[in-house]
Amino acid sequence: MVAKQSEQFGIVTIFLVAAGLWLLWRLSPILTPFLLATVLAYVCNPLVNRLQTRRVPRGIGVLLVLLLLIGIIAALVLILAPLVHHETELFLDRLPTTIDWFKLNAMPWLHNQFGVDLGLDAEQIKAYLASHLKNAGSFAATLLPSLKSGGMVIVAVLVNLLLVPVVFFYVLRDWNTLLAHLEKLIPRRWQVNTLNMAREIDAVLSEFLRGQISVMLLMSAYYSLALHLAGLAFALPIGLVTGLLVFIPYLGMATGLTLATLAGLMQFQGISGLLPVLLAFGIGQALEGMVVTPWLVGERIGLHPVAVIFALLAFGQLFGFFGVLLALPASAALLVALRHLRQRYLESDFFQQ
Repeated sequence: MVAKQSEQFGIVTIFLVAAGLWLLWRLSPILTPFLLATVLAYVCNPLVNRLQTRRVPRGIGVLLVLLLLIGIIAALVLILAPLVHHETELFLDRLPTTIDWFKLNAMPWLHNQFGVDLGLDAEQIKAYLASHLKNAGSFAATLLPSLKSGGMVIVAVLVNLLLVPVVFFYVLRDWNTLLAHLEKLIPRRWQVNTLNMAREIDAVLSEFLRGQISVMLLMSAYYSLALHLAGLAFALPIGLVTGLLVFIPYLGMATGLTLATLAGLMQFQGISGLLPVLLAFGIGQALEGMVVTPWLVGERIGLHPVAVIFALLAFGQLFGFFGVLLALPASAALLVALRHLRQRYLESDFFQQ
């Protein structure tokens, strides 16, 4: 009888998990703003709790935190937008010189070493770029037909952006109430173990998020300073992008190195000028992997690099860019849950309780 109940329980559990995954996949296009808002609410909940201890009503505390987040995002946009505009103009000014260097140096070297003849006309490329830059003012008129065809996509993106702060406010305001309702849904005989597992997941995620934010800020400062000392004109934007993308393993380093190499080739007009830039990235990668991340994040996540890559691809396929943000924390939570289930299974016959 007990074995039959255990078998039925296993079948029902597998069915519910499969149905949940199927529903998650079907609803993934509309779940992104809700997931982002929930993650932000989880990160900001300790700050709101601290405001509550100082006798600030929770609703007002949530509103203050929301305004703080909006202010930080607005400040970043106001700081980075003029900087990116200036650096883009500098890039376009130096592009013709870079094309000339490529024609006089890189193309002959490729032909002599590998027999590769690209057949590029540098004068034609520069004329093409100049004509398109002069006609940049009519870009909006050219873009209007595509805007009409993709109008619904733009509207959907705007709706999602507006939905995030609304969902964030209500989720964070009712955070404790929502957790209490979820606790009531847990069967009584599983409640103690489930809550213990949830506390461990919360501890892992809290440590991961705090440590990862610290790593991002520290590495942004390092790359900006190191690339500036290396003489790279695009040091600040490339340093910020590299540091802020550190939370995605391998992507931050690859993106920053690619941008820095392209900018360095245009600025230094030779391979020798790139050596300090490459040295800065080599030292940064060593510091991040051997000192900064182990010190600030530690080994609490415990995911193998192959599992990290798979998690990034899987969550990115389900939820797009924000799925990439969720990949490592969600995988860490799943790892804790599987560890608890395995321990329960080894200590006693879990499915016969």
